[in-house]
Amino acid sequence: MKNYQNCMDACLACMVECEKCASMCIDMEENKECVKLCRDCADICALCARLCARDSQFAEAICAICVKSCEACGAECSKHDMDCCKACAESCKKCTEACKM
Repeated sequence: MKNYQNCMDACLACMVECEKCASMCIDMEENKECVKLCRDCADICALCARLCARDSQFAEAICAICVKSCEACGAECSKHDMDCCKACAESCKKCTEACKM
């Protein structure tokens, strides 16, 4: 069994920050893309953590998708000046680093 603990921890933290960010930005028309990417990223991070926890044969593949999702979400959130977006972008960065295989 591979040790995915850092990836799982980062994914779960990122999922929470993405959900918070999406909830805060949901009513802001200018943050529409932010909300979409945060919601996708949160779902992908949650799936990644679950597959890594059970040492799935698909864990490495979902980690690669998680990295792409976090990169996209982090890039979008870093465009915004809100605290939730800044926290989300930072969490996405950490998750990207932890999940690269």
